[in-house]
Amino acid sequence: MSQSQVAYLVFDVEAIADGDLISRVRYPGEGLSPGDALAKYQEEQIEATGSNFIPATFMLPISVAVAKLTADYRLQDLTVLDAPEYRPHVITGKFWQGWRHYGQPTFVTFNGRGYDLPVLELAAYRYGIALPEWFNVDARSFDQSRNRYNTNAHIDLMDMFTNFGAARMTGGLNLLANLIGKPGKTGIDGSKVQEMYDAGQADEINDYCRCDVLDTYFVFLRSRVLTGHLSLEQEQDIVTEAYRYLEREAGENESKAYQHYLQHWGDWEPPRNKGGYDFISRSAPGRPTAGIQRYDHSWSH
Repeated sequence: MSQSQVAYLVFDVEAIADGDLISRVRYPGEGLSPGDALAKYQEEQIEATGSNFIPATFMLPISVAVAKLTADYRLQDLTVLDAPEYRPHVITGKFWQGWRHYGQPTFVTFNGRGYDLPVLELAAYRYGIALPEWFNVDARSFDQSRNRYNTNAHIDLMDMFTNFGAARMTGGLNLLANLIGKPGKTGIDGSKVQEMYDAGQADEINDYCRCDVLDTYFVFLRSRVLTGHLSLEQEQDIVTEAYRYLEREAGENESKAYQHYLQHWGDWEPPRNKGGYDFISRSAPGRPTAGIQRYDHSWSH
């Protein structure tokens, strides 16, 4: 694979409830309007779970942000689909068409297996989109794209950090981003998407989705250090490049999402005491200082 080819698609989905579907499926014969059906379901969810979260089966994608990465993990581009209309059927079609167009790159998500992909798979089902390459059910089980352990098809970072559900990832993506100095949640989270959409704030939702993808991207880079695919120095060089990309987009295209992200950017600071490892020291945002701090590798006190 050429280093310039798209090898990974880091993406995030924001969705709204289909109130009409909720009315027909949850409350048949009650004659509830879509808004009333949604409100009733949310009340039931709060009573049952403490949250007004609506399951993915009742959701429609109204924001999908996608970052294209090269095989060496460099950020080529980050876009939102079907802007500024954000039509669910067009978003769904463009997402799966793009995956095919770029040669079926590896998906990278945080909890995409539990939420984002089910939303987009069910949307494809709803709109009659054939996905034989994704639903390759005739392949050997470990070669099927949707196989949980097929990381050539999909790297779900939550699966990675929880050892496929053996542990809890309390704090989620927000915690993982904060550990490496990235913004994480800064005033908006998924629980506010429905309210924002109803208030006509689709652009703001898509800006939020972009920022979630950036957090996922930087967490993905650090995960590649864990797995030995990148050295720490390589990761920091790539972070620098990404920072410069965001600076250009924030300036030239006046991207509010990237301006917001850079305002909340924080550098990852390596330990300063002897720890037995090599670390890169940091100076200005996104810019490593020269060289690596080298520490005593012995275990003696």
